[in-house]
Amino acid sequence: MSDVTRAKHGRPVHHWRRDLVELAALFTAVAVADVVADLVGHGPDGPTLLAISALALVATAGFHTWWSRRHGHAPPTGDTGARSAAELRQAGPTERTESPESKSKSAATSTSRALSGSEATSASPSEQSSAPADPVAAPAALWRMRTTVRDAPGSLAVLCTALAGQQVDILSLQTHPLAEGTVDEFLLRAPGEVEASEITRAVSSAGGSGTWIERADAHDLVDAPTRVLGLATRTALDAAELPLALRQLLGRCTIRSLPATTAGKGREPESVPVEGALEDTVMRLRAPEGGVITVERPYLPFTPTEFARARALVELDARLGPRIPRSQDVLTLPEGNAITVRRADTGDLDAAREMHERCSARTLGMRYHGPVGDADRYLNHLLSPRFGRTLAVQTASGRIVGLGHLLWDGDETEVALLVEDDWQRRGIGSELLGRLVRMAVEAGCESVYAVTQASNTGMVAAMRGLELPLDYQIEEGTLVVTARLAAAAAAVEVTEFGRAEAP
Repeated sequence: MSDVTRAKHGRPVHHWRRDLVELAALFTAVAVADVVADLVGHGPDGPTLLAISALALVATAGFHTWWSRRHGHAPPTGDTGARSAAELRQAGPTERTESPESKSKSAATSTSRALSGSEATSASPSEQSSAPADPVAAPAALWRMRTTVRDAPGSLAVLCTALAGQQVDILSLQTHPLAEGTVDEFLLRAPGEVEASEITRAVSSAGGSGTWIERADAHDLVDAPTRVLGLATRTALDAAELPLALRQLLGRCTIRSLPATTAGKGREPESVPVEGALEDTVMRLRAPEGGVITVERPYLPFTPTEFARARALVELDARLGPRIPRSQDVLTLPEGNAITVRRADTGDLDAAREMHERCSARTLGMRYHGPVGDADRYLNHLLSPRFGRTLAVQTASGRIVGLGHLLWDGDETEVALLVEDDWQRRGIGSELLGRLVRMAVEAGCESVYAVTQASNTGMVAAMRGLELPLDYQIEEGTLVVTARLAAAAAAVEVTEFGRAEAP
């Protein structure tokens, strides 16, 4: 049995046997002292007896000291009565008065934990087992947030402390220095019940201004250098990736490619310096072919860091020159003809014009919605990788009999098909459309739309064959069919190399 037992407040208390031994020793000492006093006062050998009694008292004191050290400070064999931090917290809330130094240390600790991207505390096994689970707690949510703070020591620490007060974990942080202040971009993980307004309110109270916040997803967990390198790789492999890379780099923005000269009377050709131009929410970059790439983001000004990254991607594209992937697929039509589907660019301009000459006026009119004579002048624009991606259907003899276009139209994406008359009704249009939609899903597009005529039953049937939610709008005989790609995106598997493939 242990010599100590647990007390109410976690302090050890002694067993009754120890108190009894100490009391007996005290009475023994008093009795010995009384006997010695009588002998000294009434006997002839008083000094000798006095010395002997002194030695006895010293021996008694030494025995008492030895006994106390052995039984009072020896390690206990059982429960010591000490409480863990979790048990003390569960016993009830306690009030604590902190000095200014302790408060500053606490704030610094919270800030360092938040910046490290780890949890605020690491629970011990006893805490994990005793902490009650909240069955109704909402799952954690990811947020992208950008705010401007003063360029002064401690400003970021105050902001991080405010986020820690909302149980918000900082997963990554990028800084964009400005002439006055610093723009900080955070990737946050917050409890599901914490609203965006609560986070922005806490940031504002900590000195943040111009705060912008939106939901993030798992793709945002990739750190900035890795993401930029991935976008550079995609741009290097395919010239059509440049607008998509800029959009993924800069977030929600509108990207337009303009020719070197702007048509129209009274308008000067639009040009920009070689190094580009940055104007608050608009940046203009010199396109490799001599035109202008305009990137606009009305809701959030661009920073010099973002401008430098975008310019680096455009310079990479210019140095590599025109390029498209040369992969191709050979398909067999139901009647036995073999066709090849491949990427096309401006190098196929002559073959595309020859296909136009073989198409009927009705087919060209349904495709271009205008005078048939103007069809050829669109081809150079449609085949350019700068404005989208083009798929060509080629026969065994090398003749192009079909074209499918995926065109970047600002924030939206258009699909367009043209199949030579003699090759219609063979499934070529549906094959092209399905491949274009998969490309749009890989590019992160939310929807695609097709502009046609209500009488173009072939295009309408191909859009319905996608088995995706469709929206229809008819204006003055023109039909706009929009396909929502959320269902298609959910059915796409991402391989370990980051390439999306249809299951």
